[in-house]
Amino acid sequence: MTFARLSGTTLAAAFATAFSLGAASAETLRLSHNTGDTTTWHQGAEKFGELLAERTDGALDVRVFPNAQLSGGDQMRQAEMVGRGALDLVVTSAINVTPLVPEMAVFSLPYLYSSYEQVDATTQGAPGEMLSEILLDKGIVVLAWGENGFREVTNNTRPIRNPEDMRGLNMRVAGPMYIDVMNALGANPQQMQWGETMSALQQGVVDGQENPIGAVIIPQQVYEVQKYLTAWHYSYDPIFLGISKEKWHSYDADMQEILRETAQEAMAYQREITREGTAQGIDFLREQGMEVYEPTDEELAAFREATQPAFDEWAARVGDEIVGAFQDAIAASN
Repeated sequence: MTFARLSGTTLAAAFATAFSLGAASAETLRLSHNTGDTTTWHQGAEKFGELLAERTDGALDVRVFPNAQLSGGDQMRQAEMVGRGALDLVVTSAINVTPLVPEMAVFSLPYLYSSYEQVDATTQGAPGEMLSEILLDKGIVVLAWGENGFREVTNNTRPIRNPEDMRGLNMRVAGPMYIDVMNALGANPQQMQWGETMSALQQGVVDGQENPIGAVIIPQQVYEVQKYLTAWHYSYDPIFLGISKEKWHSYDADMQEILRETAQEAMAYQREITREGTAQGIDFLREQGMEVYEPTDEELAAFREATQPAFDEWAARVGDEIVGAFQDAIAASN
């Protein structure tokens, strides 16, 4: 249901709320996210701000801060800051929240998903609601799920066609689970903030990194500092738009409905443009001079087998109930 389809009574009440807030003064909400201002993360956050200002008649305004500026560049701290009310809003990825909520690693378990249909069955269904409830206990209200995407590996040393090709590579990773995945593959993982990664790649501090094509690799121009890409789809990473529970409860039900519906529309837009960018991405990256390798089913099976220990370890941390709910939803989507 969009704002335009709200009932007359609710519509009037929402406008009244917006008017009363605006009459006092417009409220500016601060939204922090991990990546640069060219990414679909930023575009989704900006879309949310535009729609919210429009639908509250300017009573609520959103100021977007990229590159985790409000947490001193520490993308892991953003969710914790929202949880205790130090930040109003966050757009962050599931894997970046695992230090606060280890269960969030479930989305990114290696080779859990093989299609967007399977992804949507979890993020837009009951499994996503399960994780939203856990985040609520940490002071974060999930308004909507967006997309970072299937993470692909890039490097400057050699083409990666099998697990043995990963051995010895110094790989930037975003979160704790990926440290274990890279260790299982024989690579040397280095957890690093995204704001530091491009210079580390340029200077050879790390050999490679792994990130989605449409959301990060193309808009952040990773292809300018990396030669090889393997489309191994080894892990999926959703993002979410969340608001401080304290801030959420400062609004009445009508304003909460506007916030949630606006966030869902903005993140639907963000998922759409991310998938469009990914679909066109392989050809674009080849045009830019990257050597792109697309593994065969047999080669993907070898990567899956090699990363199984990391899957098992993190599935145990997440818990059988949550992992089972995800696997059941994925099976049903097939």
